[in-house]
Amino acid sequence: MNFGIIRYILGLVVDLEGVLLLFPGLVAYLYHEKEGYSFLLVSIVCLILGTISIIKKPKDREFYSKEGFVVVALSWVVLSIFGALPMYLCGDIEQYIDALFETVSGFTTTGASIADNVEIFSHATNFWRCFTHWIGGMGVLVFILAIITPSNGGYSMHLMKAESPGPSVSKIVPRIKDTAKILYKIYFFMTLAQMVCLLIAGMPLFDAICTAVGTAGTGGFGIKADSMASYNAAIQIIVTVFMILFGVNFNAYYILLKAKEKKAAFEIEEVRVYFLIIFMSIALITINICNDVKNIGYTIRHTAFQVGSIITTTGFATKDFNTWPQLSRAILVLIMFVGACAGSTGGGMKVSRLIILIKSAKREISYFIHPRCIKTIKMDGKTVEKEQVRDVHAFFVTYVMIFVGSVLIVSLDNFDAVTNFTSVAATFNNIGPGLNVVGPTGNFAQFSVLSKIVLMLDMLAGRLEIYPMLLLFMPKAWTRN
Repeated sequence: MNFGIIRYILGLVVDLEGVLLLFPGLVAYLYHEKEGYSFLLVSIVCLILGTISIIKKPKDREFYSKEGFVVVALSWVVLSIFGALPMYLCGDIEQYIDALFETVSGFTTTGASIADNVEIFSHATNFWRCFTHWIGGMGVLVFILAIITPSNGGYSMHLMKAESPGPSVSKIVPRIKDTAKILYKIYFFMTLAQMVCLLIAGMPLFDAICTAVGTAGTGGFGIKADSMASYNAAIQIIVTVFMILFGVNFNAYYILLKAKEKKAAFEIEEVRVYFLIIFMSIALITINICNDVKNIGYTIRHTAFQVGSIITTTGFATKDFNTWPQLSRAILVLIMFVGACAGSTGGGMKVSRLIILIKSAKREISYFIHPRCIKTIKMDGKTVEKEQVRDVHAFFVTYVMIFVGSVLIVSLDNFDAVTNFTSVAATFNNIGPGLNVVGPTGNFAQFSVLSKIVLMLDMLAGRLEIYPMLLLFMPKAWTRN
């Protein structure tokens, strides 16, 4: 293990967080809130500690996959530990464990909250909660690759593989640093576009900024007690559209921007299946909950919002879907596990993994009919390598084991089975709300400290695709050889 390079990268991360904490401090200044002093204090501490860590550059520049996974996991833990301090110090959240839960939920773009009423928080705290979604959506290490660090192919690729969601990571241009820059440019301009649309639709500036950055990161922290329910229909439709768009693989947007390859963007199998799942879910739930044909438009609007919110793992709500019929609730729980596309800001298992698992099962069944046939799994006309298929199977098994273990531990709190199951589903898949106690009108405040720690680990594991977090607990990962 190259501890020198890990220390150096963590220093960059802490320095970056120190700079980012100045933004809620500025918000506090604009709204004349004393809570800004807490953000300023923690910002100064981060800048000092980060600068101390990067003064001495590492002599050994060797950087392998093991270091990449470990440093990414540590970066997100460190981000959360420091990011929770201002909300705790200013008194908006009384217990540090709750502030940490809220911050982990923010950075991992989960949106699960311990707050009964977010409207009592200061503007600075509410902005920071939403801003953590935007920071975590694309990934802080991806940002460092794009803006701060010098180009280094192996160094950069290991970090990007560990932090980017999906079964595989590919460069859309030859240099990984340029790839990161392109992704962040798309991310920034889509966020700005949504903000402008929300302002045109009549949303106040502060609300528009918080909603846009929360939607971009597919996070779901609201600044209203009823999430998005009190906003007008135009705003809800805009948020629905952008939630779904941010759940699309960002590579598709890059292809769309290239004049000669626009058609190829619509031929990506994962994107087609993603939209098919969305349309089918909206249709089934609409049929299930619509009692009056006259209200079909109203029903479709709210159904589309909730389906878009759940499959992209954003977590906003316009209706309490906890009161919907069992079929509708079951559909929402199922798409919690599906999630968005790989290479998007969404969580869940990812549509691409689902496609590979289904095709893999279909291939195995075909062997019973034609034992000697040789079949390959293909996506977008290209053969999926055996190693990638194996990785997807291993990921699925590991995912199920962690999920079951988490449900068993959370069950010690003696909530009902639906609450226990969906609380883990909502956090592990980075969604936010579940059902019953943790439904759209509920929160996670009633869970014990042990359960909150487990759910925080689930959020981190879900956002980082499991393996970086698992490596932290493996002694062999910390050896020098």
